[in-house]
Amino acid sequence: MNFKHVTVAGSGVLGSQIAFQTAFHGYQVRVYDINDQALEKAKERLAGLQKVYKDFFKDEAKAEAASQRFTFSSDLAEAVKNADLIIEAIPEVVDIKTNFYKQLSPLAPEKTIIVTNSSTMVPSQFAEYTGRPEKFLALHFANEVWKNNTAEIMGHAGTDWEIEQEIIDFAASIGMVPLHIKKEQPGYILNSLLVPFLDAAEMLWINDIADPETIDKTWMIATGAPTGPFAILDVVGIQTAYNIALGKAQADPSPDNKFRKMADILKAEFLDKGKTGQGSGEGFYKYPNPAYADPNFLKS
Repeated sequence: MNFKHVTVAGSGVLGSQIAFQTAFHGYQVRVYDINDQALEKAKERLAGLQKVYKDFFKDEAKAEAASQRFTFSSDLAEAVKNADLIIEAIPEVVDIKTNFYKQLSPLAPEKTIIVTNSSTMVPSQFAEYTGRPEKFLALHFANEVWKNNTAEIMGHAGTDWEIEQEIIDFAASIGMVPLHIKKEQPGYILNSLLVPFLDAAEMLWINDIADPETIDKTWMIATGAPTGPFAILDVVGIQTAYNIALGKAQADPSPDNKFRKMADILKAEFLDKGKTGQGSGEGFYKYPNPAYADPNFLKS
């Protein structure tokens, strides 16, 4: 492995975290997004992450050094021209990812390895569009990567094993615990467990069985977990939850599809009102002081 230049494509909540984690461990990172407005938001996220990393690792100098390793571009050709590795972290929508890879394929250098951070899709869905299927695989991060430092690595049938090993080594080099997935599995390990859990919670809510706070409270008291499913959804981001629900709804066009109802409610009650979760200051809870963090939350 001889990576020097890493491009992170997509600067949302998780994309920004991946970028900072990579820079924190010494790599030069080019952050790409579709326009300058998105990049300005990325700069704000990265500035916030500098404080998070400084406090979490008790290392102000290292966090400051990481913040100096970023460059930014909304020109895809410019963003990838020297890339040894491109980490795709764009929205979880098939058409958006497909179009991105079609644009990327003729622009990325021959040497470049491409990985997707897709949460629910598998690499074989997009491999042909990359122009280098043997150098394409999945590298999936969990939210709050500085402490939830799992890196799920999953190739497809056409991935070169040596390339897969390079990504395992890269993940370790940025402080992650590499978790090798033997064959393609939508959702890897983490989301194969997490998504059904979150779906079950959302169904209880949209079917008016209980409100989000009651559902979270039940889970936290009964299992000792530090947060419940709706607090997790706020961290993941409601846009991502919506995209996943919409994808499931589109796969089953029947009018009574439960995921269509979920997607419609998430859009109307949250996204249309600018409530995208923790990053926007409000989702199912209000931040920076969510109700579930109150010491009295579980007492009544």
